[in-house]
Amino acid sequence: MGFSKLGLMSVIRPATPADVPAILRMIHELAVYEKEPDAVKNTPEMLHSVLFGDNPRVYANISENDAGEVRGFALWFLNYSTWEGVHGIYLEDLYVTPEARGEGHGKALLQHLAATAVENGYARVEWSVLDWNEPSIAFYRSLGAVPMAEWSTFRLTGDALAAFGEKSLARG
Repeated sequence: MGFSKLGLMSVIRPATPADVPAILRMIHELAVYEKEPDAVKNTPEMLHSVLFGDNPRVYANISENDAGEVRGFALWFLNYSTWEGVHGIYLEDLYVTPEARGEGHGKALLQHLAATAVENGYARVEWSVLDWNEPSIAFYRSLGAVPMAEWSTFRLTGDALAAFGEKSLARG
């Protein structure tokens, strides 16, 4: 999971603690792009803890241009396929700054994750994309990625999560 030179102008490297402010800034930019500008609750301390604390289970890669300027990031973690019997990579966030789009950073980040999966014997790299995000969908299809037909993402969160979880806690 070290350095790799991919794409025309991208150097992909593991994130370091010094990257936390840039990653958090890009998370906020992504939230604005996804029309949820006030949804980010993450803090520098929280992000640092999950990426660099004891026994981290969340990982991030940074894409830089030739001048060493951060142009994008991928934040991911391992998942597991009971059918395949091996891990996969779940890409939580992929983001390239607007001024750097089209320079190969997104492709380089995804290529690095694909190489990480192959290198480690993982079965897949998967992620979610908003239905209205046609530019990203077209980009992902151009790489050979396909949408999961007949699958929908479900989520428990907020009050529904608390209420449902409390029922189990009350029994225990």
